[in-house]
Parts: sequence; C-alpha cells; structure tokens
Amino acid sequence: MKKLILVIILSFVVLVYPSQTNASKMPCSSILEPADKHLKNAKGTALIYKVQLNPPSFARTNISIMAVHLPHPSTYGEYDQYEGFATIPGYISWRFKLYSTPEEDGVTWAGKFDWITEEMKNVKIQVRPSNSKTEKLRSPVLQSALSSCN
Repeated sequence: MKKLILVIILSFVVLVYPSQTNASKMPCSSILEPADKHLKNAKGTALIYKVQLNPPSFARTNISIMAVHLPHPSTYGEYDQYEGFATIPGYISWRFKLYSTPEEDGVTWAGKFDWITEEMKNVKIQVRPSNSKTEKLRSPVLQSALSSCN
C-alpha cells in the first residue's frame, strides 16, 4: 500500500510539475560583441526584462543596453551619437538613443527602451553609430542574437 501511494505521488509530481522548457526565461541578457574584430576592447551588454509602467496596464518588455570602449561615432563618418537597435528581422524593429557618460578613461554609452509588446524570439540587438540630424544609421559596431527570452 505504501509503495502504491509513493508511485501515485511521484507520478503526480512528474505529470503536474511544470517542465523547465516552459519556464519563464525573463530576465535575460546578451553580450554584444564587436562586428569589427579590430575593436578588441569594445563590448556591450543588453538586459531584457518585463516592466510595469502605468498600472493597471499590462507589462511591457524593456531592453537596456550598455556599451564600453567604443571609438567616437565620428570615426565612422558623419555620425555624432550611438543608438541601440533591436529587430525581429522581417517583422519589426526598435531604435533608441544611447547617452554618453564621460569617464576618466573613455565614455560609457547606455540607454533603454520600455515599450516593447512583442514576444522576444529571434531578436538581433545592435549598437550603431547614428547622425542625430539626419537620423541615418550606420552598420552595427556591436551585435548579438538572442533566440528566445520570454
């Protein structure tokens, strides 16, 4: 009788307990690597998580980017700032300004975007030089790909 009860309890746990494949992966992060291998010290990180901005509205997804050891944007031509750029290729994209914080040995670039309502699957995250007047973006300086974050 005790063995039968143990088997029933174990079966219940295995069948009812949520599988790890369905567990939430939020928050998640991704390391942004240089697109140009000559930028040996340039790195960045993207943090993705849910934010509740205006209760009782539904939660949205935030992407925050921080990048360090980047050359001045003008190194790439007529650019004066960096922007974060995230895209689900062929579907939607988001771009947002990264703000510079001068430090003793360079500049840290950081910014965030709080209004994403899409599921974060197969997302490309990039840091790109941009021209604040023409809003022109250059190809990525830092980048990563994220297969899933939900």
